[in-house]
Amino acid sequence: MPSADPISRVAVISTGSVAIRPEHVGPTRKNLYVWLFTSRRWTAPRPINAYVIEHREGVVLFDTGQDRASVTDPGYFPGGPNGLIYSRLAKFEIGPAQTLTAGLTGLGYRTGDVRTAVISHLHQDHIGGLPVLGGADVVVSRDEWQALSGPMPEARGFLRSHIDLPGLRWNRITHEPLADPALAPFTDGHDLYGDGSLVLLPTPGHTPGSLSLLVRRPGRAPLLLVGDLTYDAELLSAGKLPGVGDKKQMSEAVHKVNALRARLPGLVVLAAHDPGAAPSLAATLAQERDTHDAL
Repeated sequence: MPSADPISRVAVISTGSVAIRPEHVGPTRKNLYVWLFTSRRWTAPRPINAYVIEHREGVVLFDTGQDRASVTDPGYFPGGPNGLIYSRLAKFEIGPAQTLTAGLTGLGYRTGDVRTAVISHLHQDHIGGLPVLGGADVVVSRDEWQALSGPMPEARGFLRSHIDLPGLRWNRITHEPLADPALAPFTDGHDLYGDGSLVLLPTPGHTPGSLSLLVRRPGRAPLLLVGDLTYDAELLSAGKLPGVGDKKQMSEAVHKVNALRARLPGLVVLAAHDPGAAPSLAATLAQERDTHDAL
């Protein structure tokens, strides 16, 4: 990696909150549909995080949060059996000031400042900001896009009418070999700008094409934004899996992430719905500021 830092800022915004089932967070031995239709408990509200990275090439988003229309438009979610599944999975609260646009404005950005939006996966609580990002390149893995075209997408969490929108510039990436031993055991990925600072890594399991984003800055703790690979960084560190997704793929991805820690000391894992993610990022950035001020 070059010694000069191409990243000037990393921040998190939350587009509302979501309550899910404890089994969703995991770990659980129950089958998905068993706990989905029998669980009577909800978690405390959890954030719907999107991450903002100011790179010299432009502002980058990792995920775009939940669309407020999902709580104001009765027709946002499908009806029938699929609608029942969505209602059992999650309960959202999103205020007028909790949109992606409002979150960016609070950080001093406009939606037009966003050059690239990386989508960890195509579930609705990660693509909600797409309608306001017509000027950005929208990056998704080719495997994820192909999953969107599979049978019964709504039943698998893909609401195509809110994804394949007119005017969006989709960049469907295919992972290529990474010539960087520091990223082992990951051998394939996608270097977003070719400078090693933002590297997309395949972490399938929650969905077939789920991505994580590794953020590396000289002299700073590396960050790994993992979408829904976990809902709790401590559970991931312990090798425990959430209750939604392909267990074999998730187990392999979690193992790789934990092995990556040995290569990248101080690695900070930041998930989309982990209540500890924003405090963890704030503490990491504060410690780096204190260290810099002491030099």
